[in-house]
Amino acid sequence: MTNPKAAALSPFQIVSLLSIFLLAIFPHPILSTKSSEGFEFLKNLEGCHKGQTVKGLRELKLYLKKFGYAANVVNHTEYEHSDQFDDILEEEIKTYQLNYHLKATGNLDAETVKQMTAPRCGFPDIVNGKTPMRSGNKKESSLHTVSHFTFFRGNPRWPRSKSHLTYRFSSTIPVTSNIINTLRAVCSSAFARWAEVSHFTFSEAVHQADIVIGFHRGSHGDGHSFDGRGGVLAHAFAPVDGRFHYDADEKWSTHPAQGSGTYDLESVALHEIGHLLGLGHSTERDAVMFSSIQPGSLKRQLYANDIRGVRTLYGLRP
Repeated sequence: MTNPKAAALSPFQIVSLLSIFLLAIFPHPILSTKSSEGFEFLKNLEGCHKGQTVKGLRELKLYLKKFGYAANVVNHTEYEHSDQFDDILEEEIKTYQLNYHLKATGNLDAETVKQMTAPRCGFPDIVNGKTPMRSGNKKESSLHTVSHFTFFRGNPRWPRSKSHLTYRFSSTIPVTSNIINTLRAVCSSAFARWAEVSHFTFSEAVHQADIVIGFHRGSHGDGHSFDGRGGVLAHAFAPVDGRFHYDADEKWSTHPAQGSGTYDLESVALHEIGHLLGLGHSTERDAVMFSSIQPGSLKRQLYANDIRGVRTLYGLRP
């Protein structure tokens, strides 16, 4: 007969077994064996500077356009299809470098390429404009900057009367009940972090909801296609749109290990919920709202800059 005391599991053993179970849920890309180099092509352009014509610079121009750095030129189509490193590209790179607190050389130096190749959120750094988040030119700025956090153009936000937001899960690819249950726990934790520092409360809904969260692949109907493994990890939209999408081709985990190439579901959820509430990208690297995150990294606690951002946007006490 089994000794009940001997069979009982300690709290530590229970947590360890739960961690192993959760890791087993997301060891590989969800229903995918697709491989992609993400932004790795940029590494081939390291050292490029104005005056050169180098194969691959047109892809760099598309990258900069995707994330909001496209200059206002007369013939942008002709510019995009050229591999020439001209004055326009130099200015776009300088703008990018200023945004990320890099030396504004206008050249593709090692530090700039390192930042550009980092996996990141798909939401642009700059919306409807060409001025960096750190710009002092307020007349041209498309983002309202306070400290090192930003809001979207026009400061879109949820109505003051709408302090309780509901969310539900819906994906355009098949997902198992285990995956949904894990995502449910992860998002519940992330929403709780924002609720602690704001006037918002959140709850899950079955049918109609203010926010819809799910896994998607490639072109999925919102005009912002995912790019396979690496590159863009997820994206969300400003209030009151409510859409939050994970790229299903990424390797997701609840406990990502260093060197495994996996990304933390909760860290990314915390970032994208910030967008759903109206925050743009932060220029503080420690902030949850910084645009990129490395595989194996955790950002599950809001940074002071994130908290000041949401409280400023909604007129809450510091």
